[in-house]
Amino acid sequence: MVRFRRKNTAWLTVLGLIVLLALLAGSAITPPVAIALLSILAMAALMSSVEVGRERENLMSTIRRIPTKSRMSAQAREAAERAKMNGGYTSSGITLMDVGLIAVQSSVEGMAMRRTRSISKDDDGARPFITLNVEPEDADRNVLIRFEINSQGGESVFVHEMKAYLRDGEMSIMADHHLPLDGNPRVQGMGDWDLRVYMDGNLIGLHNFTLAPSMRERNRRLAGDYQADYTQEAAADEFDIIDELKQERAPKPPSLNDLLQEQRSSRLSSSGTSNSSSSVNSDREPRRTTNTPRRRR
Repeated sequence: MVRFRRKNTAWLTVLGLIVLLALLAGSAITPPVAIALLSILAMAALMSSVEVGRERENLMSTIRRIPTKSRMSAQAREAAERAKMNGGYTSSGITLMDVGLIAVQSSVEGMAMRRTRSISKDDDGARPFITLNVEPEDADRNVLIRFEINSQGGESVFVHEMKAYLRDGEMSIMADHHLPLDGNPRVQGMGDWDLRVYMDGNLIGLHNFTLAPSMRERNRRLAGDYQADYTQEAAADEFDIIDELKQERAPKPPSLNDLLQEQRSSRLSSSGTSNSSSSVNSDREPRRTTNTPRRRR
């Protein structure tokens, strides 16, 4: 707000009279000197009679936040703009610096965590997070942070609320729980999902990401026999319960030595039968030669 200072009017009038007398002195004042005197008078009048109120504070805070906004990530800038378009707003002393998801996937080598904008049902879970820059005037207080994940149909699949203590400077806030993905029947299909972040009931960020099907579902779709029934998928993923007593009672498969021994015995038996048949044939052949038909007289 612009205000006029009455207390500076007196000496400003005196300064104006002095400049006016100097200009009327005659040829002793050159044109450059006259221009300089008039410029000094104009600057003194502006500095003495105009006061900037809250606009100066807002201007200074805006100038102070320019480096902060330049460090905002592309995801945070997009999420903040989408939140404003949907009726959300934030305090002038709080800036959303970053927002996203941390996907967790376990393997034989261990657990892997990655920052991503595309998750799949092959991941174990996804955990949302935000990074805020808090000015001193908005620091040292408790706020309620709400993370909400909505599916492509607008259904709330994940809702988590937590209290956070705001401190001066940059601070990262990650949800205490994650959204289960692998084996979760509520997470199906594929498409664009939304992550909504609220602070004390005000929408401060609207971040979108994509959900991809698992490799099993992709193989089924490529094979042409994909079924969306999760019960069949869960039944296929279940482990069989093995009864050790039944395994002990069940006949054990033959070992390699048993197979080799059985093969040798079969060879010996086959060779023995071939020798006996050859001896029988040899015995029959001389009998046939002796039993020649006799000639009749």
